[in-house]
Amino acid sequence: MKKAIFLDRDGVINDNMHPVNHPDDLIFYPWTLSALKKLNKINFPLFIVTNQGGIEMGYLSKADLHLIHEKMLKTFEDNGITIDDIAYCPHFRTKCNCRKPSDGMLIDLAKRHSINLEISYMIGDRSADIQAGNQAGCTSIKIGPYCAQADYRVDNLLEAAVLIHSLES
Repeated sequence: MKKAIFLDRDGVINDNMHPVNHPDDLIFYPWTLSALKKLNKINFPLFIVTNQGGIEMGYLSKADLHLIHEKMLKTFEDNGITIDDIAYCPHFRTKCNCRKPSDGMLIDLAKRHSINLEISYMIGDRSADIQAGNQAGCTSIKIGPYCAQADYRVDNLLEAAVLIHSLES
């Protein structure tokens, strides 16, 4: 069993000032590529876990989400960045065990990729991300305002990458 890093998408990897319902809506933060390269150097699998309730609400389709993720992964690949897998929850009103703050997406990825969640990290910008990480047993890193449940707080993904690098050195 190995360590991994789980990342929320909107607000962590990309700007979420406006909903990301089409590939052209995906706008990376200026530090995203540098941060992901730094995380790749740690040599842990990287996973994206994202709530996409807009699917159930009709704002985007699963095909739209696939195109958004295809664009994102192509940009990462072009920059030498590896994302090992992406999990998403399409629900908003439907009760499920995948929508954060539930830890279902993390648990599913951990089973499929032989990940030890208790030595892994969850990085998110909302309390639901932190709650999901904590429920799964991960070390949680909150981006943005203070969150009492988080193990650590940083201003952006690059700071999170530097923090993990220092914790793992």
